[in-house]
Amino acid sequence: MRVSVIGCTVLVLFTLLIIGNAEIYIVTVEGEPIISYKGGIDGFEATAVESDEKIDTTRETVTSYARHLEKKHNMLLEMLFEIGTYNKLYSYQHLLNGFAVHISPEQAETLRRTPSVKSVERDWKVRRLTTHTPQFLGLPTGVWPTGGGFDKAGEDIVIGFVDSGIYPHHPSFATHNTEPYGPVPKYRGKCEVDPDTKKDFCNGKIVGAQHFAKAAIAAGQFNPSIDFASPMDGDGHGSHTAAIAAGNNGIPVRMHGYEFGKASGMAPRARIAVYKALYRIFGGYVADVVAAIDQAVYDGVDILSLSVGPNSPPATTKTTYLNPFDATLLSAVKAGVFVAQAAGNGGPFPKTLVSYSPWIVSIAAAIDDRRYKNHLTLGNGKILAGIGLSPATHPNQSYTLVAANDVLLDSSAMKYSPSDCQKPEVLNKKLVQGNILLCGYSFNFVIGSASVKKVSETAKSLGAIGFVLAVENVSPGTKFDPVPVGIPGILITDVSKSMDLIDYYNISTPRDWTGRVKSFNANGSIGNGLMPILHKSAPQVALFSARGPNIKDFNFQDADLLKPDILAPGSLIWAAWSPNGTDEANYVGEGFAMISGTSMAAPHIAGIAALVKQKHPHWSPAAIKSTLMTTSTTLDRAGRPLQAQQYSETEAMKLITATPFDYGSGHVNPRAALDPGLIFDAGYEDYLGFLCTTPGIDAHEIKNYTNLPCNYTMVHPWNLNTPSITVAHLVGTQTVIRTATNVAEEETYVITTRMAPAIAIEASPPAMTLRAGASRKFSVTLTVRSVTGTYSFGEILMKGSRGHKVRIPVVAMGYQR
Repeated sequence: MRVSVIGCTVLVLFTLLIIGNAEIYIVTVEGEPIISYKGGIDGFEATAVESDEKIDTTRETVTSYARHLEKKHNMLLEMLFEIGTYNKLYSYQHLLNGFAVHISPEQAETLRRTPSVKSVERDWKVRRLTTHTPQFLGLPTGVWPTGGGFDKAGEDIVIGFVDSGIYPHHPSFATHNTEPYGPVPKYRGKCEVDPDTKKDFCNGKIVGAQHFAKAAIAAGQFNPSIDFASPMDGDGHGSHTAAIAAGNNGIPVRMHGYEFGKASGMAPRARIAVYKALYRIFGGYVADVVAAIDQAVYDGVDILSLSVGPNSPPATTKTTYLNPFDATLLSAVKAGVFVAQAAGNGGPFPKTLVSYSPWIVSIAAAIDDRRYKNHLTLGNGKILAGIGLSPATHPNQSYTLVAANDVLLDSSAMKYSPSDCQKPEVLNKKLVQGNILLCGYSFNFVIGSASVKKVSETAKSLGAIGFVLAVENVSPGTKFDPVPVGIPGILITDVSKSMDLIDYYNISTPRDWTGRVKSFNANGSIGNGLMPILHKSAPQVALFSARGPNIKDFNFQDADLLKPDILAPGSLIWAAWSPNGTDEANYVGEGFAMISGTSMAAPHIAGIAALVKQKHPHWSPAAIKSTLMTTSTTLDRAGRPLQAQQYSETEAMKLITATPFDYGSGHVNPRAALDPGLIFDAGYEDYLGFLCTTPGIDAHEIKNYTNLPCNYTMVHPWNLNTPSITVAHLVGTQTVIRTATNVAEEETYVITTRMAPAIAIEASPPAMTLRAGASRKFSVTLTVRSVTGTYSFGEILMKGSRGHKVRIPVVAMGYQR
């Protein structure tokens, strides 16, 4: 026994010596992947699919060609390197032809010099994009009834989630109270078995569950005790996003004995396919994420929801659209999969997007109409506003206020930051019991080592009536979200209000010459913060939501393509949580969480896309994207132009009029999206033309990823048939072409235009009649009137005789000749 252990140690040490400085690389090689192989190799028939067509993975031709590619990958590595000096993690055969391998930088250089190798990219990290909505979006009354009600909304549509896994036992994913789910023949994903319970993760609602961690393991980041070598959600994020898109309807959100409402997914009857590639501490690796996407498309998902983006630009790819992540997604779209991706959380600063390409729907985050507010009433009559999802103290009664620093058991406790109220054992229970405990919001709360949940637990364990958490200084960009707690509690976020509280407390609290409190005379009461206040100013673009303009390369050159594409709810979203989840300190051990981020906005669009796909099963991903964009709204609930949260000069938050760089085409409107009138369609060849006409992209780089030469041009990248127009560098006059397809009955559309004064805009023809199913081109001419050094915004409005309205945002910056 001892000998085998020693032998194992020696082997491990030997391997570490060989690949001690190893890194993970994603390598693409000569030869077509399954999705685009048109034949030509003896013994292997063609496997290519037409644009927007699914791969039939059951065909022997597909499986034998997949084996052939994997064998070629293995032979290449065996020919170049000694066995034991490398570790191949994945073979990619479906969307890319290549592999992920753990090798030294010197070996990577050898691969780069090998004639059959097209690209060698060092792997880089990705991260989760986090930081009531069905009613706000009008789904129960306006959309679900047209699909047969909530119990049919999304029926037989499979949404794939590349995320942190799923907690399968949550009521949002249960099947015991629903109509039985039949099989989905088109989906062929597998269900892994939980190593602990020996049960698989699927139940009819969840149809596939797999995990991808080979890159994380090779990088030494994976910890099986907390990351789980299974699809189990060790974080909370994956369960939350899956529930937003496809969670069951009407699930009570209960915490601390209070029901905050009923949770529902956008498409409650859609199926869930889980591809876990994100982990609790470190996020994830592109090699694992690409493997997950490759598998999801091969398995036959209809929609991919990605609440994930790169931590930083890739090391070697210059073009944003051609990093391995976006290139894989281009092949996914070719296979007919609609891709919804979070735009990123780097807002409100410009050029902070992490989702770039026209084949992806990039989603910004909005604040919806719910706001949670609370107040603290002091003994001197002052009322201080704050936030806190908590019950009120007893009506018509005030309670003594005691500060944590004044109720220490002994002075040695000062080393534990006692004012954070994270350690009940350092505070004197006799002095706290029956009173309101005053705590200080320190930097520990910002970095996550202290939490409001723990303050609540401390106060409760000491017998306090409630607690107040006062913010005495604030760093720019600090975001305060209300946290549900079981006892009266409030967070005073305004520093001046916190100062009012501290001044009142100090004046009312006499002390002896040593500073010790003689008597606690300050008192107050906490209001009820459980009920939301509904605001007509919603939706607004959230402060954290990433902003345009979009970039075409990692030198931050502006792209002729608008991003983000669309705005969806992404702030303070209630949804399922995993009890194992530690992603949010305030929701550890809970079944639900209310969190924010473009991570929450992406699954809203994925779920709404499922409803569109259900009604229009043969529409392409571009058609679904088009209907969501052209029917969106740029007005809030009160009928005013959308506003965006932004920093003021003092770094406090203010509201400004939003632009397409904040919201894309506007806020999603699901009811209108089911019947758009016109769509702007595009396919794989169009995206190839876009790449081939984008200045600065090397044609060899395009061929490396698409296996196709640049035979197809559209003169300018802005001629890609998207439902938005962006000309980043407008000189003189340019004419842009769009093709509209009528997906309704015959209708005549009148075309009007509007643009900021610096740019003149004209559409031709001014009106056109389209028969059912017909397509017609129209042109938009943009002319520089004056050079302002800033972007000008406008729109094209197409009003149909049958009541359809189609809107396209226009963005341009004028330059001198």
